[in-house]
Amino acid sequence: MAPVPGSGLAKGLAVTLRTMTKKTVTEQYPDAQPELPPRTRGVIGLFEENCTVCMLCARECPDWCIYIDSHKETVPAATPGGRDRSRNVLDRFAIDFALCMYCGICIEVCPFDALFWSPEFEYAETDIRDLTHERDKLREWMWTVPAPPALDPGAEEPKELAAARKAADKLAAQQQEPDGPGEEDRT
Repeated sequence: MAPVPGSGLAKGLAVTLRTMTKKTVTEQYPDAQPELPPRTRGVIGLFEENCTVCMLCARECPDWCIYIDSHKETVPAATPGGRDRSRNVLDRFAIDFALCMYCGICIEVCPFDALFWSPEFEYAETDIRDLTHERDKLREWMWTVPAPPALDPGAEEPKELAAARKAADKLAAQQQEPDGPGEEDRT
């Protein structure tokens, strides 16, 4: 059976009429903040105290939009006769959000949990050169990072916690014994 001429046009007009009669839903953005999903990727926050200047984030970034400068400081020995240590001190940590593609690789490769996703999205600038944000601004965004979700109550306990609890229980059991091993040898 051949299609009726003009049936496609009628279907299109029917969709248009249905859409025209529906009530519109408009977000009043500046006055009412949008409800963001929990894993929203806004900007990257820096927890500076955890940064060891290992440079993994800058090396793994496909856009090369992370700039890090540092210097070494000598830390005196903690004990007499000990060896002086050197540590890296962060001088500059900046991210150019004009280049960033928000892939999250820098956050994933950071072994010290120094970088986090913040849901902050209101950081527009009138000049593209102002989209390079230094560590002070990245540190401010750290306070907008949401807390991690709670663990699943039915999930298995993390191995680290189980091992620490086992060691603590063993130590408590040894301290509870009235005559520990080797007590008779101390006379």
